Amino acid sequence: MAKIDIVNDKTIRISVDLVDAVKMIDKAAQDIPTYSSDIVTIYEKMPAFDYTNFCFYAYDSAKLFEFALSMDPRNYNSFSLDAPDAFFYTLYGGMAALYSAAKQEMLSKHRA
Repeated sequence: MAKIDIVNDKTIRISVDLVDAVKMIDKAAQDIPTYSSDIVTIYEKMPAFDYTNFCFYAYDSAKLFEFALSMDPRNYNSFSLDAPDAFFYTLYGGMAALYSAAKQEMLSKHRA
């Protein structure tokens, strides 16, 4: 489960693990219309960051991340993230499984 240590009033330290990645995948699978942009963005962009260096805020794809944390890290001036490689690879695999449905959802939104 995500752990958030408040270093001071401007800084937090976040730790996540494999369970958090599964939690994010489960949430995305339950509501693909809401998370379609995050799913597509994470799947398409994560390889360019060698998976483990991906930043959820680089492409505005942090809804699932913030769900796992139950908070918005942007309320602080800075934060660090400690996550095992398995977190990123598991998340990528989950997004890959949901990608086709999420892409279809995004295309249908643009047609409407």
